[in-house]
Amino acid sequence: MNMPSGQNDPNANPCIRNCCLDQQDICLGCFRHLDEILAWRAMSDVERQACFARMAQRKAESQAKRSGVNRTLDSE
Repeated sequence: MNMPSGQNDPNANPCIRNCCLDQQDICLGCFRHLDEILAWRAMSDVERQACFARMAQRKAESQAKRSGVNRTLDSE
């Protein structure tokens, strides 16, 4: 799965400059929660790696949801 640059470098900011928050305050560009975006600079390397894992999970869930919606629309 392609993640924003920096997944292997915990000091790199994962922002891809496609910022738009959904109803749960998740960025649709990098898949971080607003609280994670605001706390990024203060996070330890371990916290950032955990954040990258959550981002990957959110991205996978988002893609699965969109795929399900597309399949439903295609079958109608």
